[in-house]
Amino acid sequence: VQLQACGGGLVQAGGSLRVSCVASGSTFDAYAMGWFRQAPGKEREFVAGISRSGTRTMYGNSVKGRFTVSRENAKNTVYLQMNNLKPGDTAAYYCAAIRIAFTISIPSTEATEYDYWGPGTLVTVSS
Repeated sequence: VQLQACGGGLVQAGGSLRVSCVASGSTFDAYAMGWFRQAPGKEREFVAGISRSGTRTMYGNSVKGRFTVSRENAKNTVYLQMNNLKPGDTAAYYCAAIRIAFTISIPSTEATEYDYWGPGTLVTVSS
């Protein structure tokens, strides 16, 4: 499956941004999806994950209550809505797909377990 993220950009602290990831080349609803981010000089960090069905989600501690992950299987798209952004959220954001058997299983928080990755989209939050 090929993944392409878009929607990154420059936003002021306290603002909002939505990034999207469109999948192609395979059956999108066979995959749970994750969002990760990586800031310069830092390790890749789990941000959010969503089950194949879209009914279950999970978030990294640093974004809980501010970010929301969702998906539209009919459009082969997963979204990450980011609210109350902080300068510490500045990073390249990556979507990733993991093939998983059950429709309600929450995907792993470990980047190494994902099967496919998109090229990332840059989010910059100014203070």
